[in-house]
Amino acid sequence: MSTAAAAGTWKLGDLEVNRVGYGAMRLTGNGMMGNSDDTPIDRDTAVRLLHSAFEHGVNHIDTAAFYFSPLRSANELINRALASWRGDVVVVTKVGPGRNPSGEWFTMARPDQLRGQVEENLRQLGRDHLDVVNLRRNGSGMTSIAEHFGALAELREAGLVRHLGLSNVRPEHVAEARAIAPVVCVQNSYGLDWRRADESGMVDLCRDQGIAFVPYFAISGLRREAAAAQERDARVHAVARAHGATPAQVRLAWTLHRGPHMLAIPGTTNPAHLAENIAAGTLRLTEEELTILGKPGAASPGHR
Repeated sequence: MSTAAAAGTWKLGDLEVNRVGYGAMRLTGNGMMGNSDDTPIDRDTAVRLLHSAFEHGVNHIDTAAFYFSPLRSANELINRALASWRGDVVVVTKVGPGRNPSGEWFTMARPDQLRGQVEENLRQLGRDHLDVVNLRRNGSGMTSIAEHFGALAELREAGLVRHLGLSNVRPEHVAEARAIAPVVCVQNSYGLDWRRADESGMVDLCRDQGIAFVPYFAISGLRREAAAAQERDARVHAVARAHGATPAQVRLAWTLHRGPHMLAIPGTTNPAHLAENIAAGTLRLTEEELTILGKPGAASPGHR
């Protein structure tokens, strides 16, 4: 039985986690993205799925209070699963953007509103403190994060938050934040089809400073350049066949090969896909295969 420990571990501050984790957004159904026609997973089924992840060694979850649909809240489902689980699980949440109860988004919370967002996560998760809180920068118009990150640093000093991270940021924002308080992780889009974090130097910056890099959209890709996508997909399928693996597993393994500081947070509501995602941590790609796919660290073919 494959376990999340097969890919190794990393420390988020003083919290050691297996590198393969779980992203909770899909637990809510696509209603989280405004499509109320998509039926979310049944509560009991969701709890069983999360327990299965924990049993396979997943010990960190990515979530947010704004991960909710008309019928489901990711935090509520995580709370329910953890209440009947005896092991330790690190919960990483994020604040900054928000949604009102009807599901409508607002652009970005003010610094003085972040405490309310932290307290909402605490309430939903049933916890006295949050393990890790990422400040998610929302939009390119937010040039400085100092005031927002400073507000979170105050909550860390007050004991409401244990560690702080960043999401959707550039290298200059990491430097800005680290001048205020320690940063344990950066969560940005990154994958075989979308390597802006290589071009900006963000992945290497995190490695050099001992910060976890946590890519989202590592399997599906945030964007795909049509000219290069078909050829790259063929290469992914060829490598997958050689390993008796799925293309999704190859994409996850590719990101994990980028460095020991890379953490994976694939999300799914399908138990078979969950097992496949965890097993991707056992996949060892050769240097030749990494070159065929586009070696981690290099810009994606056709991308500028």
